[in-house]
This record gives sequence, structure tokens and C-alpha cells, in this order.
Amino acid sequence: MQPKTHNKSLGQRILKTIAIILGLLILVVAAYAVYVFTSYHRIEDKQELTVMNKNEGTTVVATNSAAAGATNGTTDSTAAGTANTTNNTADTAKTNTEYSIVTYNVGFGAYTPAYSFFMDGGKSSWAKSKDSVIETIGGCIKTLQDIDPDISLIEEIDLNATRSYHVPELDYFARDLSYEDYVFAVNYDSAFLFYPLTQPHGKTLAGIGTFSKFPITSAVRRSLPISESFSKILDLDRCYSVARIPVENGRELVVYAVHMSAYGNSDEVREGQKVMLLQDMKEEVDKGNYVICGGDFNHDLVADDSLTDVESWAYPFPRSYIPDGLHMCLDYLTNEEKAALAPTCRSAETEMKPDMETYVLDGFIISDNVEQVSYETVDTGFEYSDHNPVRLVFKLNEGS
Repeated sequence: MQPKTHNKSLGQRILKTIAIILGLLILVVAAYAVYVFTSYHRIEDKQELTVMNKNEGTTVVATNSAAAGATNGTTDSTAAGTANTTNNTADTAKTNTEYSIVTYNVGFGAYTPAYSFFMDGGKSSWAKSKDSVIETIGGCIKTLQDIDPDISLIEEIDLNATRSYHVPELDYFARDLSYEDYVFAVNYDSAFLFYPLTQPHGKTLAGIGTFSKFPITSAVRRSLPISESFSKILDLDRCYSVARIPVENGRELVVYAVHMSAYGNSDEVREGQKVMLLQDMKEEVDKGNYVICGGDFNHDLVADDSLTDVESWAYPFPRSYIPDGLHMCLDYLTNEEKAALAPTCRSAETEMKPDMETYVLDGFIISDNVEQVSYETVDTGFEYSDHNPVRLVFKLNEGS
């Protein structure tokens, strides 16, 4: 009978050990959940953004308190710029003169043609390597240099992120693009996300940059409504920035840079974001200012409004939301011109392939006193991002 007592004692010890391990695992998971939810915060609305000026021939550390410091830290930037105390940019914007503006979602330097993203059902949560990030960001910069717009709106720029190997991407854009004035609005400042388990997405500090050959006199970050469910932990701190450029006739060119919600958003969130953004723009129109809004709308800008069985980030953008005095640039194209446009975004569920789904998610909304001279998708073949740039050539009408 003695061996049975021994076996029973051994079994009890094994069960006790398993219980201790499970208890420790539960404590670790609980502690991590507390860390994630207590770390979560939204950046305050109506936050003034520091206008940065890239002084010619200088390389300095950026300590943009409004763009980065407000996220409870500063960036690791090494070549971004200084506060705009001396403006070396071009003259103020002129009326009846052709200018160009581009919006480009650069996908945090991860989206080579072989890349697929886990949030879209793909494989990866990080870029392939640090060298790949630097090379891909360099390709985005070269694309913008070739287009040479007067204003660039650039989404998904990482300042310091696990997913992009902590490459300070803003520095590369600030250093290598031919702009002096720029502002940066943080829209992603996450705790370390231990998901997916095979390659945790990690910690991210990222946002939207507005770069201008004209002086930017002031800028503000506006916080968009977002989901209040658990999905807010995985989605961005959605926002848009508003940059003001003086015009020779005393008015202002008010430039909105936006990146709307993509994942897990509801009809209520989508409606709230559109209403807030467009009402804000309408107020500027009523003041007589010139208004241009560009970015990644995460809505299908050409689909029929009646479509509902679509991805959450590809709902049609209903024109009924656009108030008088504003219009979607695509609506001023003929059907033949629309059909000829290249798509602005590819599916990231898989690597790039001929039968992949494509969409038109990126574009511009402008006020009626801004003349639309030309509009195009710059077809890069999605070589450096899952998005293509969109270019608008415009004039500011004097008499409007």
C-alpha cells in the first residue's frame, strides 16, 4: 500500500505545480491588461501644433512638444527641425496661380509588394527589416520629389515604433523633401501591444505630416470621434490637422490633413467623423477662406452609396454629408476620367498580385472658391506602399 500513498503525494505535487503556473500566468495576463488599459489615453482636442521650420543647412533634434511631447514623451528624431521663429519659405500663396498638393499614405515604410498586414488578414505586423523600412521610405520620398508638389499631406509616418524598427521616419521626410515649414499631428501613441503572439505589434508613436512650401502661420490638431469598445486599443487615435497658410488677398488657405477610422468602426463613428470634419470645413468656407482637405478617408470615394456589404474601411462616402460650398474633387471628373484613374489602395490581406482587390480611398474635398485644374492618381504600382499618391493641381480664385 505504500507505493499508492507515494503516487498520490506525487500527483498532488504535480497538480499544485500546475495550479501555481496557471495562477502566475493569470496574474501576468491581468497585469498586462491593466497596463494596456491604464496606458490608454486620447490626445486632447484642439491641441495647438508647433510649426517646424527646417533651417537651411542645419540638422537639429526635434522637440516638438505639441506634436510629440503631448504624448507623454519626445521623439528620437535627429534631423527634423526647429520651432518656426524665422520663416525662410516662399511668399504667401497667390490667387489665380497654379499650385499642387499631394496626399500619400506611406504605410509606415512596411508595404513592399510582398507585404501583407495582420489587421487585414495578412501575415505580418512588422516591416521586413530596418533596411527595408529605410529603403521603402526612401522610395516614397523619391516619388514625392519627382512629383514636387507645393504641399504634401503624408499619413502613417512613424516616429518611434516597434513595427518599423524604431526608424525615425519623420526625420527622413523633413530632411529630404524640399519644404521648410511642416507640422506633425500624432494619431497613434499605443502601449506595447502583445498581439499577434508570434510577432507582437509592439509600441507605436506615429502620425500625419503636413509639409508646405508656403509659410504655415498656425496649426491645430482635432480629435475625431472613435469607437469606445475594446477595438480602440488596436485602432489609432484618429484625428485631423488644420494648417493655415496666408494668401495675398488677406484670406487664408486652410489645409486639412485627415486619416479616418479603418478597423472596427461603427455607423455611428463613421457618421460622427464625417459630420465633425465637414462642419469644421464649412465654418472656414463661411469665413471666405479657401479650404482643401486631403488624406486617407478609409471610405470608397467612388462606390455607390447604396453598397453595404463591404469592408468597414471601404464604405461609400455619401455625398449628402458634404455641405454647400464644398465638393469632392472626384465629382468634377467625367466618367471617362474616373475610369482612367488608377486605384489609390490595394488589399493588404495578401501580397500584391494581379487579382487583388483595389479601392479609391484617398483624395481631396475642396471649397468652391478653389479651382480644380487637374486631378490624378500617381500610379506607383504600389511599389513602396499599399497606397498610391493622389495629386491635385488647383488655383485660388480671386473673386470667389
